[in-house]
Amino acid sequence: MSLFKARDWWSTVLGEKEEFDQGCLCVADVDNSCNGEDKIVVGSYTGYLRIFSPHPVKAGDGAQAEDLLLEVHLRDPILQVEVGKFVSGTELLHLAVLHPRKLCVYSVSGTLGNVEHGNQHQIKLMYEHNLQRVACNMTYGSFGGVKGRDLICIQSMDGMLMLFEQESYAFGRFLPGFLLPGPLTYSSRTDSFITVSSCRQVESYKYQVLAFATDADKRQDTEQQKLGSGKRLVVDWTLNIGEQALDICIVSFNQLASSVFVLGERNFFCLKDNGQIRFMKKLDCNPSCFLPYSSVSEGAVNTLIGNHNNMLHIYQDVTLKWATQLPRVPVAVKVGCLQGLKGVIVSLSDNGHLQCSYLGTDPSLFQAPKVDSREINYEELDVEMKELQKIIRDVNTSSGPLPLPEKEDFLSIFATVSSTLDSVSQATISEAGTEAVPSVTVKVMIQSRLALQKTKLSIYVESPLATTCDHFIFESLEPESLKTISLSVFLKGNYLPSELEGSAMASYSMPTGIPRVVQCKFRLPLKLICLPYQPSKTAGHKLTIDTNKPPISLLSLFPGFANQCDDDQVNVLGFRFITGSRVTLLASKTSQRYRIQSEQFEDLWLITKELTLRLQEHFEKQGVKDFTCSFSGCIPLQEYFDLIDQHFELRLNGEKVEELLCERAVQFRAIERRLLTRFKDKTPAPLQHLDTLLDGTYKQVIALADAAEENHSNLLQSFTRLKSATHLVIMLIGLWQKLSADQTAILEAAFLPLQQDSQELGWEETVDAAVAHLLKTCLSKSSKEQALNLTSQLNIPKDTSRLKKHITLLCDRLAKGGRLCLSTDTAAQQTIVMPGGCATIPELDPEERTGEQDSSGMFPNHGHLAVQTLKPESSPPAAFLE
Repeated sequence: MSLFKARDWWSTVLGEKEEFDQGCLCVADVDNSCNGEDKIVVGSYTGYLRIFSPHPVKAGDGAQAEDLLLEVHLRDPILQVEVGKFVSGTELLHLAVLHPRKLCVYSVSGTLGNVEHGNQHQIKLMYEHNLQRVACNMTYGSFGGVKGRDLICIQSMDGMLMLFEQESYAFGRFLPGFLLPGPLTYSSRTDSFITVSSCRQVESYKYQVLAFATDADKRQDTEQQKLGSGKRLVVDWTLNIGEQALDICIVSFNQLASSVFVLGERNFFCLKDNGQIRFMKKLDCNPSCFLPYSSVSEGAVNTLIGNHNNMLHIYQDVTLKWATQLPRVPVAVKVGCLQGLKGVIVSLSDNGHLQCSYLGTDPSLFQAPKVDSREINYEELDVEMKELQKIIRDVNTSSGPLPLPEKEDFLSIFATVSSTLDSVSQATISEAGTEAVPSVTVKVMIQSRLALQKTKLSIYVESPLATTCDHFIFESLEPESLKTISLSVFLKGNYLPSELEGSAMASYSMPTGIPRVVQCKFRLPLKLICLPYQPSKTAGHKLTIDTNKPPISLLSLFPGFANQCDDDQVNVLGFRFITGSRVTLLASKTSQRYRIQSEQFEDLWLITKELTLRLQEHFEKQGVKDFTCSFSGCIPLQEYFDLIDQHFELRLNGEKVEELLCERAVQFRAIERRLLTRFKDKTPAPLQHLDTLLDGTYKQVIALADAAEENHSNLLQSFTRLKSATHLVIMLIGLWQKLSADQTAILEAAFLPLQQDSQELGWEETVDAAVAHLLKTCLSKSSKEQALNLTSQLNIPKDTSRLKKHITLLCDRLAKGGRLCLSTDTAAQQTIVMPGGCATIPELDPEERTGEQDSSGMFPNHGHLAVQTLKPESSPPAAFLE
């Protein structure tokens, strides 16, 4: 047993599944017994009222049958119980029970029986008040300095103070600026009510001010209240404590001094009568309840504070005097005199655990056993010490914070894509035309080597592709067990994705708590978004891919698209995407070239990538290791720049629409306020066409919101097309300059930094900063360029001219021998060749610099960057159609 646990004197559990709060507990001599012993009164939210008088035979005993004096069901929820002089004509104590819509005052009396268990207690209703408003809490006291009786003040949920002079209703007043009810108490020394408002201010109202203020039943509007009769309710003093209050209490030292104690969410305040702070204490844990009471020391106050760590702290002013542990979190705590034992701490939890305890310690009765004496082998100890020191050195010299026993993952994940489309499409909602949208099944298998809990699996595909389900949670995985899940992928939008790759990612936690993530990728089939179609001889955009091997029959490369091909056109294939666009693929019979042509520039990307991948797979199966692709034509920058301009224009349109929408929303709210003022005015006044203006503004707001939504949808489509074109340009630059995989990855990181586009951080400014960084580091021509610093803030540019210039300059530097690398060491670049062929750019002579400026993008031995758009009526060369 812990040394500082609360000593259990008596405890019990109240009912089943009942709820309690801080107002549900009261300790007082409610039955006016002759010995003056306190009783424990407990009310619950389910309406049960219980009165206990504990009689434990020895400390720690549970409740006996005779300990429960009374249990009655009052039907209505009990918000608060208090004991005081609430009945006129007598100074005996009575019980006040507060319900949401009713206040009841009872007398509790006992009748002696002839045997030990024959004592009976009953309650008698003295009077009740039906409330017009929903009650929150109450306080009582000798309001106005009355003698020999207590008056009751109830605070409603809408901020009204209702005062009752015992059997009669006195008056009601609304608190100014009220929003939510707070704790309420009464100070008899200053004759004032003290509460904490939702503005996080402690506020004090004099009883006399409340009595002479305007009646709440006749309350007028704010404008009328300034001109009407009666006094306004004015606060006596306020103090901003900066946090919400849980409870408030008054403790009087004597007739000349008292203190206001406020329990906040993080601090504990002690205030003087005039609202000045006497002291405050910052609490280490979130408090749940408190009880201040006078200390035996002169001028000091002891405070019991319970917190959510099951602890009860006892403070003397700001000094922590004792800390004890309770079995549960207390929501209410009281101190009483039970069975002649003074200072018994009574605590109540929110689920009905009632405990009477006292402070103290339990001595430890444990004695360490005697250790048998044995001889020490110092040689074995030296060997063990050396082994331990070696383990410590290995840990300190390891690269990571903790040594990993092995690098392989404890969770394996595999994904397989079905070779055929689903016989019944699983596409739920699709915008891709009117015809049926196919779907393909993807099976993901997950296998664990350890017992894992709460493993999460996520499936990601490029938009507008979608899955039937993309999140899975495995509550438990047994060792060496294999879990398989199936899902379908389909095209949801009316435009093409930029990639036909997907990924499956599983996140889990090791038994030691270390989080880990494993990932696998899968490739979706082309026929998911594409159908065979009649080849077209005319196209607006064409690309030619050169290879170093003889051309392969397109029927063997694309067997799923061979059913529409004629026997005499085995070197021509036509593709039609589900979205409607068409692409034609041609293979030359006499040269080692392939041509891809389409009406849309971005549509060339998926077929071009699929062609290169299938060519590489074909020659790898044949055992050919030196197969390469190249591109010697013109880099189509102009078509690429057109897509950039379209995307940027949609971003500018989005900003304009958002600004107009904000202006109309401000105008709409202003008109609403004007109309509300007119409607609240008791003197009818013409609306001056404000209703017509409100209706017109509302229609404008709806139209602008629809325009913003449509522009956002167009922006998503434009960004996806821009990503496809970017992938194509990066591929062509890599084939054109024969870039390595590392250099291509640098280009992809610079041109594709964002997965999603937004108004705050867009593609244009991000790519411009990345390309400018490459031009000033690995592609720089002098040390002065490397010394230039980039701006740290990215803003949307005015136009795209700077970005186009940087992209053109990047291709220019690559054409003249520049290579991409991530090193920024200028001296190293000038003297050595970086790994992966990352050589430096030699300095140019003045004549060469002049020639560079006048070259207009001409690159020797590498083609040029001038864009040549073929006319639609132009036909493929004869070499492709022979």
